[in-house]
Amino acid sequence: MTLTKRIIPALDVKNGRVVKGIQFKQLQDIGDPVASATAYQDAGADELVFLDISATQEGRATMIEVIERVSAAVFIPLTAGGGVTDLASMKAIIQAGADKVFLNSAAVDNPALITAGAALYGSQAIVGAIDAKWDDVAKMYRVYTAGGMRPTALNALDWAETMAARGVGELLVTSMSADGTKKGYDIALYQALQARLKVPIIASGGAGSQQDFTAVFQDGAVDGALAASVFHYGEMRLPELKMHLYEKGIPIRL
Repeated sequence: MTLTKRIIPALDVKNGRVVKGIQFKQLQDIGDPVASATAYQDAGADELVFLDISATQEGRATMIEVIERVSAAVFIPLTAGGGVTDLASMKAIIQAGADKVFLNSAAVDNPALITAGAALYGSQAIVGAIDAKWDDVAKMYRVYTAGGMRPTALNALDWAETMAARGVGELLVTSMSADGTKKGYDIALYQALQARLKVPIIASGGAGSQQDFTAVFQDGAVDGALAASVFHYGEMRLPELKMHLYEKGIPIRL
C-alpha cells in the first residue's frame, strides 16, 4: 500500500495571531488562527502545523489557549510547538488537543528530551524540527535555533540522524535560505537527508508554485510538504494543488 503524500499548511502564531514573514523576518498579520485552521481543513489540508514563533525568544511556554481553540475547531492532525522546554510543556500541548509536538531549540540544548518524550507519548507524537541554512564557508547545512536567530555548530544532516536515533517519529526540516522566497523547495537538502534517514520527512520553505510541490515530492522524495505564504495569501488553492499532484501521478488524498 502506497502512503499518500501530505499537504500541510503552517500557522505561525505570534501574540495570538497568524503571521508570515520572509526568511523568518518582516512579519505580517494574516488573521485569526481558528478561522485559518477551519478554512484549511475545509479546503482539504491533510494536517496543520501550529508554531508559536516567539515563545523561545521570549522564554515562555507555547500559547496553550490558542492550541485548545484550534484543536476544538478541526479534526485533522495538528502538530504544535514553539517554546517546548520540558516534559511538562509537551504534556500541556498534548492535553490541549495537539496530536504531535515538535521539538527544535530545546532538543538541541537537551537531546535527552527527545528520548523522554518518545518514551512517554510514542515516537509518532514527537516531531523533530530543524531550521537549516547552507553555510558556504563550512560547506554544510548549519542548524539554527531560537526561531532562526541563533546559529549552532551542528551540521543539519548529522543532527537529523541524531534526532532519529533518539526517537522522533518524523522530521520537519525548514530551509531558511528558501523560506518565504517562493522560489522552490531546497531539493538538494531533502535528497541529502533521504540518503541518510529512514524516518518520514516534511519539507518546509520555498513553495511558490504547483510545480514546486511536484518537484519536492518527485525529486526530494519527501513524505509531506509544508507551506504558508502561497496558502495564506490565496495564491494557491488546496483543491487545485491536489488535483495537479494527482494528475502528475503523486499519491494524494483528494
